[in-house]
Amino acid sequence: MSQMAPAPQAPAQRTMRTRRFLMCRPEHFTVSYSINPWMHPDDPTDTSLAVRQWQALYDAYVALGHEVELIDDVDGLPDMVYTANGGFVLDGVAYVPKFRHAERRGEEELFAGWFREHGFGVVEPEFTNEGEGDFLLAGDVILAGRGFRSDDASHGELERIFGRPVVSLTLTDPRFYHLDTALAVLDTVVAPGETPMIAYLPGAFDDASRAELERRFPDAIRVSDADGDAFGLNASSDGLHVFCSPRATGFQEQLRERGYEPVPIDLSELLLGGGGIKCCTLELRGAAS
Repeated sequence: MSQMAPAPQAPAQRTMRTRRFLMCRPEHFTVSYSINPWMHPDDPTDTSLAVRQWQALYDAYVALGHEVELIDDVDGLPDMVYTANGGFVLDGVAYVPKFRHAERRGEEELFAGWFREHGFGVVEPEFTNEGEGDFLLAGDVILAGRGFRSDDASHGELERIFGRPVVSLTLTDPRFYHLDTALAVLDTVVAPGETPMIAYLPGAFDDASRAELERRFPDAIRVSDADGDAFGLNASSDGLHVFCSPRATGFQEQLRERGYEPVPIDLSELLLGGGGIKCCTLELRGAAS
């Protein structure tokens, strides 16, 4: 008598939690210099298309009940749209950036000023760091990228400021120059001691970092190279909905299998500057509106 195949496991029940984000309308977006492999100044950009695509992301957040704050963009600072690099915000404190490249340093005081005006405590950095581009909160730890942008010493600074363990992860592929291009935290809030769900691109990390991710997050979604190349991991999640690239089709199927609801948003024009959905989204944690 043949044995019956086990019934497929039902997807986990996911819970949406409303979030508060900082975004910047890309009214001055262009690619006039190159500080990452995605940027080609000789290729034309369409600012009006970038604004329309950005608006679709903004509208999707608001339609689902998320609160979105705006910082004004400034002519001559076309990368301000990538607000994730504008700081790391936790417990009402904003650890503001110190950019690697001179082209973005004019943004530093603008972000610091916005945080001060909106009631956040502001910590000026000693070391080069690029905010939530390289620092991602995952449960009770902060995952921190190294190798291209943020200094190793910024990881210790981050740990001293927030009193949370910091796990350093080394990026090795210059196309994935920030941690948020190669790893996404999908569970925005978990109970103490629980392991949050993440997704990551194994090939973007060195061997030691892959081993650390496998140890800490054994059930993580491992994304294919094709979906990584589509900037699929530059995604934002509210615990149920995952806002991601429409080109990352395999990743979307993986998300559905785990009980998440993909929300495809096309930011292909902004990808010409090396940024996607998460790059345009900085989470604000812990301060009053």
